[in-house]
Amino acid sequence: GQREEEEEHHSLETFTFYLSEPLSKERVEAFSDGVYAIVATLLILDICEDNVPDPREVEEKFHGSLLEALSEYGPNYLAYFGSFVTIGLLWFVHHSLFLYVTKATRLMGLLNILSLAFIGGLPLAYQLTSEFAEKSHNEIEAIQVSCVTTFFASIFQFAIWTTALLYERETLHPLARYGGKEHAFMFAKLALYPCVSLGAFFLTCLLSEFSTAIFHLMQIIIPFAFLALRIFVRIALTIIKSGISLSRQKVVLLEEEEACLSPTETLS
Repeated sequence: GQREEEEEHHSLETFTFYLSEPLSKERVEAFSDGVYAIVATLLILDICEDNVPDPREVEEKFHGSLLEALSEYGPNYLAYFGSFVTIGLLWFVHHSLFLYVTKATRLMGLLNILSLAFIGGLPLAYQLTSEFAEKSHNEIEAIQVSCVTTFFASIFQFAIWTTALLYERETLHPLARYGGKEHAFMFAKLALYPCVSLGAFFLTCLLSEFSTAIFHLMQIIIPFAFLALRIFVRIALTIIKSGISLSRQKVVLLEEEEACLSPTETLS
């Protein structure tokens, strides 16, 4: 009887749920990579199914010119490449994040699932943005849905890193901790998509006439922003460090001057 009570008590302790308990980092990465791969595949399947011209139409309407027939689907292909680049960059940010995560927790796994849920909605955003070229009255709504989907997919990634900072000694590599060499760059990289997508959403509300241009400009700027981000962060950190070092040098010089002065001169 005592053994059964001890086993029941032990089983209850084993299956209690604490958000700070460890979770297999490898399983989280494997599941995430699978979702990203499936979502990227769904985009090209939609292209192959809906945006390939019929041979008869090519002969009759475009006089056998395949390039002219494909140019008619230009907005659809632009929406596809924009969505694919978004998925690729979000995967890149996810990979960079878990490169510095040494141990995952259940809360981080939960936030990762929420991020993947919105990643899975990017094919829907692609379909909407590829259709607004034909149905202009849905243009603003389609762009706003895409911005909201991208915002939540990226903000939950930022939340994973914020959660890891709460237990940074156990969950993060020293380079990504507060004060580490990669801390500022990780903050800028994870905050880029939430800020840009949220800014594009409000700009489409204020400047509805230029909503298409704003959306495509966002898709074009972000990849170049990722390339230039490290340079800008390094320059900003260099300027801040040089400013701090100059202020420290001034303080040291003042202390040395005060030390050289006699007590009567110091009082005067």
